[in-house]
Amino acid sequence: MRPDDQALRLPLPTDSPLEPPAEWERLRRQCPVATVELPSGDRAAFLTRYDHVKALLTDARFTRPKAGDGAARIAPEGVGGPAADGDGALTLPDRGEPHQRWRRQVGKYFTAKRMTALRPGMVRTAEHLVDEMIRRGRPGDLKAGLGFPLPVYVICDILGVPAEDRDRFSHWSDAFLNVTRFSGEHTRAAHDEFVAYMSAHIEAIRARPGDDLLGMLVKERETDGEGLSDQELIATGMGLLVAGHETTANMIGKMVSLLLADRGRWEGLLADPSLVRTAVEESLRFDANLGFGMRRYLTEDVEIDGELLPSGTTVVCSMPAANRDERAFADADRMDLTRSPNPHLTFGAGPHSCLGQALARTELQVALEVLLRKLPTLRLAVPAEELPRVQGLLVGGLSAVPVTW
Repeated sequence: MRPDDQALRLPLPTDSPLEPPAEWERLRRQCPVATVELPSGDRAAFLTRYDHVKALLTDARFTRPKAGDGAARIAPEGVGGPAADGDGALTLPDRGEPHQRWRRQVGKYFTAKRMTALRPGMVRTAEHLVDEMIRRGRPGDLKAGLGFPLPVYVICDILGVPAEDRDRFSHWSDAFLNVTRFSGEHTRAAHDEFVAYMSAHIEAIRARPGDDLLGMLVKERETDGEGLSDQELIATGMGLLVAGHETTANMIGKMVSLLLADRGRWEGLLADPSLVRTAVEESLRFDANLGFGMRRYLTEDVEIDGELLPSGTTVVCSMPAANRDERAFADADRMDLTRSPNPHLTFGAGPHSCLGQALARTELQVALEVLLRKLPTLRLAVPAEELPRVQGLLVGGLSAVPVTW
């Protein structure tokens, strides 16, 4: 690793919100296990090569840091306030059999069959949102018009919560993912409000369980007595609401921006809409603005690239840097909409990979299909380098996507 006095500071700077940091290529080549300083001032190891990142993410021994580990923090007061790194209702089992039990129970809802059943409703919602954006006139904000509301409506329906509360969910989600945007007092207050809201929602479901995900989990517990605990139910609802608000909403905006930044990409999809699936996967791989990466806390010594990382080290796995590794992807810095196979690491890998990735993929495909069909003349209303970035949160993204047609 680099000597501590030469630690790089995260996030690494970029010239454009759609371009990768120039430092990635040099790190992969010369310093694949680097020392970085996080916004908190704490230091961690930083991995940028595909094989290294995948190996650590798939190693079941190591998970995200827990309270009391003494791990490097991303934010000065802990990531997302008191609960994301510490105790509280957001804590979910993430090691061993309890984690696998939780994944089995929640994962039963996110099957390919269920995603297929949800798809027609997603298409109708996307069409309505695009029609409304057209009605409001040019220019428009693709994130506000489609990128944000589509996944919000979908996840609210899946969890059985009213979409009318989406502004509150958005605020709580931002507080959960806070790095430097809010004070610690603000994030703690938002966390407490979020917990109280979801607790009341779980109680209402218990009185009249429906066919949504949380209703299914409540009924399972009442039927066999071995379902998720109240804390796990609350944490599941909160975690999925956050994921539905920020990650997919941001990715829709980034995907469309990447495709419009080079007109040939958009024209290629108009000429051959069958490429939508591979285009979505390549957008996921090519996205350089994913956020800080995934932290892993080493509970024993690990050797990476001939270097021993001692137990107690916090490692930041940069999935977007790994996704640009020439050792894993031919012409890694070229966006190839026909690329297949495409084993990118955007959703993680192994036992802790993203449980909702089938849902995210379906939403991205639907958003792109509807835009190609309804707005074939869509284009960015500002140069790509002027697209405004999300600031101060764990996730990377664009705060707005100005478009015209």
